[in-house]
Amino acid sequence: MRIEIICTGDEVLTGKIVNTNFSYMSQKLEDFGLSVSWGTIVGDDREELLAAFRMAGERADAVIVNGGLGPTIDDLSQEIAARAAGVDLVLSKEWLARMEDFFRRRNRVMSENNRKQAMLPVGSEMLDNPVGTACGFALDIGKARFFFTPGVPRELFRMLEEQIIPRLLARAGAPGVIYLKRFHTYGLGESHVDQILAGVEDLVPDGNVKLGFRSHYPQIETKLTVRGADRDDIDRKLAPVVAEVRRRLGNFILAEDDQSLEGVVMAALAAQGGSLSVVETYTGGQIAARIAPLPGAEKIFRRGLVARDPAEIAAALGLDGALIAGEISRETAEAVACAVRQETGASHALAVLIEVDDGPDRIDFGGSIHLAITDGERTQSRRSRIYGGRDWVRLGAIELGLDCLRRYLHGLPVTERTDFERTERS
Repeated sequence: MRIEIICTGDEVLTGKIVNTNFSYMSQKLEDFGLSVSWGTIVGDDREELLAAFRMAGERADAVIVNGGLGPTIDDLSQEIAARAAGVDLVLSKEWLARMEDFFRRRNRVMSENNRKQAMLPVGSEMLDNPVGTACGFALDIGKARFFFTPGVPRELFRMLEEQIIPRLLARAGAPGVIYLKRFHTYGLGESHVDQILAGVEDLVPDGNVKLGFRSHYPQIETKLTVRGADRDDIDRKLAPVVAEVRRRLGNFILAEDDQSLEGVVMAALAAQGGSLSVVETYTGGQIAARIAPLPGAEKIFRRGLVARDPAEIAAALGLDGALIAGEISRETAEAVACAVRQETGASHALAVLIEVDDGPDRIDFGGSIHLAITDGERTQSRRSRIYGGRDWVRLGAIELGLDCLRRYLHGLPVTERTDFERTERS
């Protein structure tokens, strides 16, 4: 099946808004074995939109149009879709009632121009939008089936997964069920993971398991797309492959499916009845920022101390300034972790202290990371070095700190070597 994605809007065309919707749609479709053949961006111009719709209707089998379903004068998708299909627009009383209820439940008054969102081309199929007022719809233009979606990301995501992908799979004649299993790892590069998992697809002889990867430093996402007659068939095929992936990747798997690293850490602390305080330098407080907003964090997260000057950390924790003056060490990180745990009454503490090379333009720019974790009875620490730009070092240190905390809470080795660092023993 040949698929085209058309993204609309002057702000997208001019680059004022980064087109993340396209990348999300393309990746999500690829996860289900649906490849995108063309990607088009069109501004808010009637004739240009009409030409784009007609061209796509001649060369593609299915087209997803993103944007232009709002209530304002520059939202043109319904109007141009009707022109391209040679039909009129008609008021959908069903969607109008849905919109009125949407505003009523939120104690808001619906503007008159919102009625425009309930105007749909004659003969179109309504696509539900449970989280917004933009009504999606499907319509044949030329030889292609068009699916019109809102530009708001959370509305698009729901519609794509619940409304569009099932329809595309049915049109493609795919097996009854397609399931995506995901593993998130930290510490292994993409080529290394590919090498480690060589041959796992062969565990399913019918060829209905496809292995894929998505790299977004510092994590790698490993994907298993499985096709089957029904969910029981999927589970039978998937079981030996999942077991083998877990065995080969081992401790480097930090989460699966919709889990996040910080969510896994939070769940482990909650299971132990624990709490956490964090001290971090150079990260801009991003370790705390990933943990503190999570549901239930108000019962677990005690404090995040962020500073650039070690002397400020010493003063805040009542430590002897001489202890962390000069070169930072693993012993420094251990002392800081123990002090913040005692100061805040947390069951666990994490300290991530970073020394960066002078000069952001250095070719060998890097950072030394000194981290320590303690629960009052035992303390573990490590010292590592990451090379790369400032953001590379910062992101690597954040992930390393959270991953070491995950390992500590699960009784796994904290000092296991990663592909992204040069480990220094001290």
